[in-house]
Amino acid sequence: MTTTPPPDDPVPAGPGAVATALADLSAMGPYFAIETGPGRDDEILWRPLRDLPRDTEALRARVTDFERRLGTPESRVAASILFQGLAARLWSPVVGVAAGHGLIPEDAPDGLLWRPAATGPLPLWASPALRWAAVPGHPGPEDIGPSPAWTRRAAGLVYRAVVTETLEPLTRAMLGITKIAPALLWGNAAAALAGVLRTLPRGRPVLAAAAAGLAGEVLRLGVLAEAGRLARPRPGAYFYVRASCCLYYRVPGGGYCDDCALISSDDRTARWTRATAGSAS
Repeated sequence: MTTTPPPDDPVPAGPGAVATALADLSAMGPYFAIETGPGRDDEILWRPLRDLPRDTEALRARVTDFERRLGTPESRVAASILFQGLAARLWSPVVGVAAGHGLIPEDAPDGLLWRPAATGPLPLWASPALRWAAVPGHPGPEDIGPSPAWTRRAAGLVYRAVVTETLEPLTRAMLGITKIAPALLWGNAAAALAGVLRTLPRGRPVLAAAAAGLAGEVLRLGVLAEAGRLARPRPGAYFYVRASCCLYYRVPGGGYCDDCALISSDDRTARWTRATAGSAS
């Protein structure tokens, strides 16, 4: 019996490969977009992601702004929705560029910058100082998908970049400004990751298998492992089943999400059936 050898250690990715990968993903829409290039006219407005959880007053102001937007007096509801949006904003490009090009950011909190925006996804900019690692063994986007060994290796690096280095400090900051359960926030993070399996293939169908394998491995790691489970009711259709609730039902005019722990099994099955109606089997 033959086995696939483990992938070699990650190597630094060249600037040309990084620019090509980010341009490819950015073309898919604002949740996948990461701006690049030095010498921006508005550079003074951009701040490292590491500063987001450190500036508690700015974070509190963003929660308050979400209270206003959502029409809710509950800070925990606003904090939950804000956190899930930020998690989705991070997962989308990181999973996309890893699945499609085999690249993973090495120092995202310092090299990935953000700036305030009145509406829409948080703008992100990869500064020239941001280092990217290439995990050897990625077959390229036209193949059926990377090997299991590559996927496991990449999953650990993706988890570190998004969860350990970025979302864990943000979670601690959120817990310091509002009363909210940590398990709820990690459920949000896991649900946001699973959501990439529905958005990424719409723009890059060829990446569906690689993204599914990578996200599935990441969801087995650390604080995400107990947040819920990934279901595939039919080939190519992925849905997440949470162990918690994001509280969206407490927003005026809101309701229960498809992945919510509070909906019945029959309701969940009916939602999955409607969502996959007419799709290829």
